[in-house]
Amino acid sequence: MDDFEAVEILLVEDSDADAELIVRALRKSNVINQVVRLRDGVEALEFVFREGAFSQRRGGQPRLILLDLKMPRLGGIDVLRRLKSDEAVKMIPVVVLTSSAEEQDVVNSYKLGVNSYLVKPVEFSAFTDIIGQIGLYWAVMNRIPN
Repeated sequence: MDDFEAVEILLVEDSDADAELIVRALRKSNVINQVVRLRDGVEALEFVFREGAFSQRRGGQPRLILLDLKMPRLGGIDVLRRLKSDEAVKMIPVVVLTSSAEEQDVVNSYKLGVNSYLVKPVEFSAFTDIIGQIGLYWAVMNRIPN
């Protein structure tokens, strides 16, 4: 099976440390699904739309996207704008998971259709609690038939 065929969670995060914390916290919250981590918005859009390095990607779309906002090359707001403007992928749930608590980022994200906006805390236990919220969201989402 292709590594991307069973993607359920797409993690778009440029920080290696944050990405590792997120994956650890997901595991601690018993959200042990196929997670693919990408490092910036360009990679995320290429993955979802099967372009560039991912033009030969098989399999379906992710069931959930965890999206950082402050990234190199293309930021999360631009990724969110592109995803939510495309009929084929706009229903993929997107959770912004970012260090930005700027009011304008929160407002812009919700205007564009984000499902949830979570600010990454610094302390690991608080971080785990935040990821636990994603775990609850995931559990509810998996009870809804596709």
